[in-house]
Amino acid sequence: MEDDANRFETLFEKAADYGKTSFDLARLKAVKETTDVVSTWIAHTIVLVFVSTGVLLFNLGLALWIGVLIENIYFGFFIVAGFYGIIALALHFIFHKSLKKHFRQYLIKKLLN
Repeated sequence: MEDDANRFETLFEKAADYGKTSFDLARLKAVKETTDVVSTWIAHTIVLVFVSTGVLLFNLGLALWIGVLIENIYFGFFIVAGFYGIIALALHFIFHKSLKKHFRQYLIKKLLN
C-alpha cells in the first residue's frame, strides 16, 4: 500500500514538473516571438525614418527647383503636392485591396512563424 502511495507521489511530482516545464517553454516561445516582431518593427522604423527624411528633402528640393523654373516658388510646391495626391488616389482606388491583402498575409506569416 505504501508502495502505491510512493508511486502516486512520484507520478504527481513528475506531472507537476512537466506542467512547469511546459509553462516555461510556452513563456519562452512567446518571449522569442514577441522580441522577433518588436525587433523587426524597430529595424523597419529606423530605416523608414531615414528614407522618409531623404524623400522629404528630395521633394523640398524638387519643389524649389520647379518653382524657380516657373518663376513662382509656391507653385512648385503645389505641383509636387498634386503629383503625390494623384499617386495617393491611384493607390487607394486601384491597389487598396491588393496592398491590404499583401500586408495582412505578411503580418500573419510573421506572427505565426
